[in-house]
Amino acid sequence: MAKSYIQKAELWREVLKRFWLVVVTTAVIVVLLPQGDVIHYEYEINHPWTHDPLIVKYETPLYKSDEVLKAERDSILANFEPYYNFSAVVREKALERFTEKFARGTSGLSSKYAAYISKKIRLAYDRGIISTEEGRKAITDSTLSIRLVSGNTAVSQYIRNFFTPVTAYEWIFNDPFVHAHRNELVKCNINEFLEPNIIYDEQRSEMERDDLISSIPVASGMILAGQKIIDRGEVVGEKADAAIKAYVKSQEQRTASQLELATTYGGQALYVFIIILLFTLYLLLYRRDYFDYRRSYSMLYILITLMPILVSFIIQHRFFTVYVLPICMVPMFVRVFMDSRTAFLTHVSLVMICALAVQKQFDFIVIELTGGLVAIYTLRELARRSQIFTAAITVSGIQCLTYFALQLIAMQSMQDFDTQMIYHFIASAVLLLLAYPLMFVVEKMFGFVSAVTLFELSDTNKALLRRLSEVAPGTFQHSITVGNLAAEIASKIGAKSLLVRVGALYHDIGKMRHPVFFTENQVGINPHNRISETESAQVVISHVTEGLRMAEKENLPTQILDFIRTHHGAGMVKFFYVQYKNNHPDEEVDEELFTYPGPNPFTTEQAILMMADTVEAASRSLKEYTEESISSLVNRLIDGQVQQGFFHDCPITFRDIQVAKDVLIERLKAIYHTRIAYPELNKKDDSEQGKKSNKKKYGRK
Repeated sequence: MAKSYIQKAELWREVLKRFWLVVVTTAVIVVLLPQGDVIHYEYEINHPWTHDPLIVKYETPLYKSDEVLKAERDSILANFEPYYNFSAVVREKALERFTEKFARGTSGLSSKYAAYISKKIRLAYDRGIISTEEGRKAITDSTLSIRLVSGNTAVSQYIRNFFTPVTAYEWIFNDPFVHAHRNELVKCNINEFLEPNIIYDEQRSEMERDDLISSIPVASGMILAGQKIIDRGEVVGEKADAAIKAYVKSQEQRTASQLELATTYGGQALYVFIIILLFTLYLLLYRRDYFDYRRSYSMLYILITLMPILVSFIIQHRFFTVYVLPICMVPMFVRVFMDSRTAFLTHVSLVMICALAVQKQFDFIVIELTGGLVAIYTLRELARRSQIFTAAITVSGIQCLTYFALQLIAMQSMQDFDTQMIYHFIASAVLLLLAYPLMFVVEKMFGFVSAVTLFELSDTNKALLRRLSEVAPGTFQHSITVGNLAAEIASKIGAKSLLVRVGALYHDIGKMRHPVFFTENQVGINPHNRISETESAQVVISHVTEGLRMAEKENLPTQILDFIRTHHGAGMVKFFYVQYKNNHPDEEVDEELFTYPGPNPFTTEQAILMMADTVEAASRSLKEYTEESISSLVNRLIDGQVQQGFFHDCPITFRDIQVAKDVLIERLKAIYHTRIAYPELNKKDDSEQGKKSNKKKYGRK
């Protein structure tokens, strides 16, 4: 009971420790989610309505269509009369200039004649002179009228009743009295005294125009709150189309109240918080080891945050349908770098959050969940590039089938099937192919190692491994054997066999610095005989630090560097340590000189490599290879490692250790089994005797 209470207390402490991660993730998602109802329906007139029943939440005006409003505007503006002002100032200034210039008459004409012309100009101004442009309008439309403002009154007048400068000039010259002296008057240039005195009043005209337009009602009726516009499966007619557009427009223009905003934010925050909290509890209960590495939980929470943000952005700006977005890429990443169960829970969490931003939530959840499951199934072991292509095709196919199944449930006939969605799923499959290059980005950003990278590193033709095989061939063969042993153990206990195999290939690369100081590379000469025990120990220990230096220079992943660091743990070079103590019995030995820098293994794969490396190296020193000697060696070495605490920091179990012992014993027995002796051919002298014996043996006479 007390133990259970302590475990629960530790669990809740861990939950509180991770509470900030849940809160921050929730806040980021909620702030960037679309607030209110983001409405965007895809449908066709005279086709069935494929969405959920559309019921208005509040009283909504039934807006007129843009075409109807345009027709009404054109109709009312057709009778609109712009305002013009009668300017007496223009007339007086023109007459004043004429009088000053021709007060004494004109060339060949008397002053009395000039006074007559002045009178004609005054009469033209009294009738009104408009601009030439307005005069052209009167020619095309004889009914065109204006509102002429004079003082405090505005009178409707036809434009055709006014002069233009040209028609006023012609009217003056057509006078019989004036026409008789036309040639002399042409020299006077009367045009410069004829200007428009009917001036357009822009401010008053625009104000009146706006008043007329604003008087047109934009709605032709009202849709009552709670009224159903259209039901799923009903054919969308023109009336329903107008009501749908009116509802969408009203929703876009509507400003939510403070209470509505508060409830929306609160509901979304609570919903997202619950999902993120449940996901975090899953990690704490079943995959707590992911919280030991920042890269692991960082990738999970960033992906869960990023995808809903992308979905919200696409829906708000309506770039394309949300089904084009390759959401199934997220479980693919998590499956490749982590495990299937976490990939599924991650996908469920982000799909449930993304559903907040879409309309047809049930369809969206079902389609994306089926696609995510298929993505996880098809990437159980990512070993080839073609698997990404296969996954993309399979995911697209299952999503199409799922959508088709949902449509069969809702539609009335096959003619109602929306084939446009198929192209959306195909586009999503094409974008899903980007998972391969993006996987490299995720791998480098968060420090993971994918199976593809491990396969590339396991190629023995790579420069580093090829140099190891040339410089230290014994070490190279030892590494291959250790890799095979470790991979088989990992497969038996459910560890990462490919990772431990690659770690084994590189764990001893530091021996290339001084290859002859290691027994597997020696041919008769042992250089340790010429140096002291402490120097020998330091040379042997240095293969760890040298290996790390070489690995970092080659940019090997951190996980591979960890195998180099931990394959001896914090153990001792016992051979030289014991030899030194025997040769210096009276001295106090500095154990640091004979101790590897460590650390001890902290993953199951590292522990497997330590066991396989130690046993394989020691097995070469056996004088005879019997089942008893091999079993004794394996049990003695691994039990010693357990007693020294080498595996205290890694999650390996006693059952796993026993399985490792059994595998090592069976594999070493197979490697070092006794071969039968082949018979030699008999000599000629004994040929007859051999024939007789053979005849006797086979029963021949």
